[in-house]
Amino acid sequence: MSVSAQSWITPAVARLRAANPYVVDTALAALVLFAASLQWMFPDDGDDRLTWQGFLLGAGTAVPLVWRRRSPFLAACGVSVFTPAMAVYHAPPPDVMYGGLVVLYTLAAIALPWQRRFMLVGWLAGVSLTMMHKEGAQPFEYAFQLLSCVSAYGFGMLSRLQRAYTAALEDRARRLERERAADTARAVARERARIARDMHDILAHAVSLMVVQAEAGPVVVRSDPERAETAFDAIAAAGRDAMNQLRRILGVLKDEPVNGTSARLPQPGVAALTDLVRQVAGSTGLRVELHATGEPRPLHPDTEVAAYRVVQEALTNTVKHAYASLARVELDWTEDELTLTVTDDGRGPADHGGSVRGSGDGAGHGLIGIRERAAACGGTARTGPGPDGGFRVAVRLPVAADRQAALG
Repeated sequence: MSVSAQSWITPAVARLRAANPYVVDTALAALVLFAASLQWMFPDDGDDRLTWQGFLLGAGTAVPLVWRRRSPFLAACGVSVFTPAMAVYHAPPPDVMYGGLVVLYTLAAIALPWQRRFMLVGWLAGVSLTMMHKEGAQPFEYAFQLLSCVSAYGFGMLSRLQRAYTAALEDRARRLERERAADTARAVARERARIARDMHDILAHAVSLMVVQAEAGPVVVRSDPERAETAFDAIAAAGRDAMNQLRRILGVLKDEPVNGTSARLPQPGVAALTDLVRQVAGSTGLRVELHATGEPRPLHPDTEVAAYRVVQEALTNTVKHAYASLARVELDWTEDELTLTVTDDGRGPADHGGSVRGSGDGAGHGLIGIRERAAACGGTARTGPGPDGGFRVAVRLPVAADRQAALG
């Protein structure tokens, strides 16, 4: 079929399907009656003349088609009664069973299995018996009538299969749309959780450092003005660092440039741990040691950020709760994973009031965040007392299989 023919056939079929079924079926019944009347309008030599009884029988093979979609089996029964009656009455007998072909197609397309099978067998048997009583019936007429019935039934089955296939595709598309919406909702929830963890870590770390320096400032402001000035500078530096990181996160949310640069600036990773340790040590007076063993390997960007935030939160907990003098940050690289361990020599899992370590923020969100970060990257986290007292956070994070995987 040419493209030009398809260009008008497809819209016409779509409009026909969208039209009122009664109007379409009434027009179809009129068309069938007109087709059946052609043999009366142009009779062959020797044909019986048309009588009003013959016309009524011919109309009986067409009028039931008006209800073929509402009551397909009843409409088929009506056509099945009038068609052989018209053939037996010879006024004149139908050369082509137009009404029968339509009902067989309709039954195959929309009727129940037993209805369409019963009617197909009945029509094949009825056509055979009718042709046996027809005077001068030729063998090709048997084949023509029987093949007409089978063909109409076959086209109806193809229509049924096509509708079922289309319905299956539409159902699959709806399922995929629902799954896509669910995936989007899960992705949004994960991103919100990630942003919440980042903001918690940034603010908790910065506020902890500022609180420590603010508490120390009034003590030394008179006795050691230079140290007090250093404390206030540390407070300002921690605040500026927190604001920069928050702008970075909010810039990603807004997808806007920050200070003339891209909003999607890289998040801090393992390489930034040296600066983090130096900042904590310089701002709080806590002695922080950083040790690394093994050969560094590529990490997925999310794992890079997770490693930094885990150490940041662990040191924040140490500053807020441990009253420690020493914290050790250890990085152990292997072929398959990075093990991060943060150990301090402070109070340990419980403070003097008996509350759980890390719950000073109201619900232990810091330690929960560490576990969630590790799990989100396919790793694990363990927290508890250190081997020599104090508190330890140990996190295992998988390394990327190669550098291309590390780039995400």
